[in-house]
Amino acid sequence: MRKLVCMTENNDFETKIYKGEPPLSRMSLYHKKEQLQKHAPETSVKKEASAQEKMVQSTVWLTVGNIFSRLLGAVYIIPWYMWMQPHGEAANVLYGKGYNVYALFLMISTAGIPAAVAKQTARYNSMNEYGLSKKLLFYTLRIMLAGGILCAAIMFFGAPLLSQGNPDLVPVMRSLSVVLLIFPMMSVIRGFFQGNSEMKPYAMSQILEQVARVFYMLASAFIIMRINNGSYKTAVVHSTFAAFVGVAVAMAVLLYSLFKQKERFRVLENHSNNQVSFSGGQLVMQMVMQAIPFIVVGSGISIYKLIDQYTFEPIMQWITNNSPERNAELFAFISPNPDKLTMVVIALGTAMATAGLPLITERFTKKDFAGLASLASNNFQLFFFAMMPATIGMIVLSYPLNTLFYRPNAEASQLLAFSCVVGIMMGLFMVCSMMLQGLDGNRLTVGLLAIGMVVKLVAQVPLTFIFKAYGPLLSTFIGLLCSNLFILDRIHNITGFPMRKTLLSIGKITGMSLVMGVVAFLVKLAAQIVLSPDSKTQSLVIILIVAVFGGLTYMFLALKTRIADQLLGARVEGLRRKLRIR
Repeated sequence: MRKLVCMTENNDFETKIYKGEPPLSRMSLYHKKEQLQKHAPETSVKKEASAQEKMVQSTVWLTVGNIFSRLLGAVYIIPWYMWMQPHGEAANVLYGKGYNVYALFLMISTAGIPAAVAKQTARYNSMNEYGLSKKLLFYTLRIMLAGGILCAAIMFFGAPLLSQGNPDLVPVMRSLSVVLLIFPMMSVIRGFFQGNSEMKPYAMSQILEQVARVFYMLASAFIIMRINNGSYKTAVVHSTFAAFVGVAVAMAVLLYSLFKQKERFRVLENHSNNQVSFSGGQLVMQMVMQAIPFIVVGSGISIYKLIDQYTFEPIMQWITNNSPERNAELFAFISPNPDKLTMVVIALGTAMATAGLPLITERFTKKDFAGLASLASNNFQLFFFAMMPATIGMIVLSYPLNTLFYRPNAEASQLLAFSCVVGIMMGLFMVCSMMLQGLDGNRLTVGLLAIGMVVKLVAQVPLTFIFKAYGPLLSTFIGLLCSNLFILDRIHNITGFPMRKTLLSIGKITGMSLVMGVVAFLVKLAAQIVLSPDSKTQSLVIILIVAVFGGLTYMFLALKTRIADQLLGARVEGLRRKLRIR
C-alpha cells in the first residue's frame, strides 16, 4: 500500500491511497465509475440526463421553491400591514431594519460553507468519491453547530450596539438571533442535496419553511393587534420570531429526506473509488479556503442594503429639511417596502445561480470546456428568459401592486418600479458571482464585488444629493453593473461561451418582454377605465387581468420564436405542436 500527498489543480491537499495497483488516470476513474454503476442495483442508479436537462430540472425545482416561498413571503404583507395600522409604515421599517442585520449574520453564521459543500460535493461525486462527500457532510455539520451558537450569542448580546440606539430594535434582533442556532446546519444539508443535484428536498424545505413562518406570523399578528389590541412593537417581535418556527420545520423536512434516501447514498458510497482521503485538519483548511469567498460574495446584496440603512437617513437629514419621520418613510419606500416584491423576481436569479453551480463545477473539474461553454450560455439565457418579463410586468403594475400590498401612493410606486430595474442587476450578480466561483474564481469574485461596493460608496452622497430617494437605488445599480461587467468578461475568458449568440438570444428575449410590456400596459389602461387602482380589491383584479394577458402574450412569443424549445427542451416543442404554433 502506497500513500501520496499532493496538491490538486484547485490548490486542495489530497492523500491518494493506492492498494497494490498503479494510479488510475482521470479517464480510467470515470470508466470505472460507469462500470460499477452498471452492476449497482437498479433502484439506486438511473440513466444520467444530459447536462442541460439536469440544469432545467434543477432550475424548475429551485424556481418553484424560490418563487412560491417569495410569493408567500410577499402576499403575507397585505393582511399583516393592514392589521398593523395605524402603525403599518413604522412596523415595516422596524421589521426591515432587523432583517437587514439578521441577513448579514445569517451569511456570517453559515460562513459560506453550504455553497462550498455543494461545490465540493459535486466535485467529489464527479470523481466517484461518494464516501468523501458523506464525510464532508457530517464533519461540516459539527463545525456549523459551533459557528451557529457563537453567532447567535454575538447577535443576542450585541443587539443594543447594532440597533443604533433604537431600543425598539433590540428585542427584534434578539428574536432573530435564535434562528442562527439551526439555520447553519440546515444550510449544510441543503448544500449537500444541491451538490448531488437533488433539488426536490431543497425546494420542499423552502416551501414548507415559508408556510410555517407566514402562518405563525399572521396568527400572532392577528391575536396581538386585533384580539388583544396590543402593541405593534410586540407584534413585530413575534413576526420576526416566526423565522425560527419556519427554519425548524425546514430542518425536519431535510432530515426526513436525508433518512429516506440513506439507502441510495449507502450504495453509492459502497461503490466509491476510495482513492482520495483527507485528515480532519486538511478538510477544515480546504473548507475555510472555499468558504471565505462565498461568505463575502453571498453577503454582497445584504451589505448593499446595510449601506443604505446606515447612510440614507443621515444623508437626507443633512441635505434636506425633511423631518425624521419623512426620511424614515422614504427609506421604507426604497428598501423594506419594495424588497418584499422585488425579491420575488430576484429569487429567479437565485434559482439560476444555485441550480447551475454543481453542473458548472463538474464540467470544469472534468475539463469539458465545450459542455462548460454551453452551460454558461444557457444559464445566462435562462436567467433573462425568466427575469425580463417578470421585471417589466412589475414595472407596468407598480401602482396597483403598491396599492394592493401597502396603500395608494404615486411616489412609492415610482420607487418600486425603479427598484425592479435595480433587481435585474442584483439577480445578474447572483448568477455571475456563483458561476465564477464554480470556476474557481473565488478570490477574483471577492475583488470584483469590492470594486462595485467602492463605486456605490463614492456615488452614494452625490447621487442622493441630486436625485434624493432615487440616489441610493441608482448608486446600487451602477455599483453592481461595474461588478457584473468585470465578472462576465472573466467568465467569457474562462469558458469561451459564444458571446454573440448569447447576446442575440438575450436581445430576442428582451424584445419579447417589451412587446409583452406594451400589451400589459394597454390592457392595464383599458382595465382602469372601469376599475380603480386606488382600491385594494380592484387593484388585485387589475393585476390578475394584466398578468393573464401579459403571460399569454409572452408564452406565445416564446413558442413562436422557438426560444422556449431551445432553453427548456423537447417537451416544450411538443406543447407548441399541440397548440399548433408554427
